[in-house]
Amino acid sequence: MSQTTLIAGATGATAKRLVELLIGAGSTVIGVSRNPPAGQGRLSFVRADLLDPDDSARALRRCRSVTHVFYTGRAKHGEGGIESVAENTAMFRNTLDAIEQAAPDLAHVHLVQGGKYYGAHLGPFPTPAREDDPRHMLLNFYYDQQDLLAERQRGRRWTWSASRPDFVFDFAPERARNIISAVGTYAAIAAELGVPLNFPGSRDCFDAIKQATDATLLAKATIFIATTPACANEAFNVTNGDLFRWNRLWPRLAGYFGLPAGAPRPLKLAQVMADKEPVWQRIVAKHGLKPQPREAVANWSFADVQFSQDYDVITSTTKLRRAGFNDVVDTEEMFLAHLARYREAGILP
Repeated sequence: MSQTTLIAGATGATAKRLVELLIGAGSTVIGVSRNPPAGQGRLSFVRADLLDPDDSARALRRCRSVTHVFYTGRAKHGEGGIESVAENTAMFRNTLDAIEQAAPDLAHVHLVQGGKYYGAHLGPFPTPAREDDPRHMLLNFYYDQQDLLAERQRGRRWTWSASRPDFVFDFAPERARNIISAVGTYAAIAAELGVPLNFPGSRDCFDAIKQATDATLLAKATIFIATTPACANEAFNVTNGDLFRWNRLWPRLAGYFGLPAGAPRPLKLAQVMADKEPVWQRIVAKHGLKPQPREAVANWSFADVQFSQDYDVITSTTKLRRAGFNDVVDTEEMFLAHLARYREAGILP
């Protein structure tokens, strides 16, 4: 890919590895963000409030060389709940309006969605979920965004696609909203207190079948989908390609931290960990970790959402395999590899 790529939401969880891979493949990348960091080399940023159509048009006016758009933006995350349809759809519409006006050689627009498309946040749903499954009846901004994209593309030269990952896992020290760092922080606190590593969810969650999406695999898949003609104007589920149960993974995680694996014990970590900042600071001092507050490492509300899903969460990736993308990631090994990177970086003991 040697084109110029625009990534809306370029500082978010799903964009970090995408930026790396695109630059590595020779693409010039323009990131769009409300509060952009400094760019460098083949990466530059434009500051834009995508909720504001005028500001979006102003910011993207000079992006004439853009050929591919990856939309990963979000108005704001709503843990486990319904997120604003109006705001998320407006942001996406403003991006489309601005880039269509600015970029005469636009070739493709890719929309990153998620498991909420199937109602995974609402409770048990038909599994394995397939891309053409019926939609649920509650408000869902993914539906509005995809309908807008498909309707806008009709009669245009450019094409569209969408990817639907599950929870995205990565080494992301800049982001506390990450189950890897949450599990690691929880284990570190358990070790400091001298207690077993109890699973902080129900027995049903402990035994249910789950899936994960590694951030690098997602980046590879989205590039493949956006540049493969057979994938044009279609949506694809993207996961690691395997399945896991916490009841098999949890003992390995406990062993990594030298702890006995405890039994499932439903907890609300946001409540249980509210008074554990002094414990965390003892851990930081004892192990010489990077000085920072616990909330900079672990978002307990986000973790509570995952540990409250007491049902199977499975989406089919057959459609993506048939299109030709066959990369897989071993989810258990992924957890341990990411935890090791947190340890090497001096963030977790």
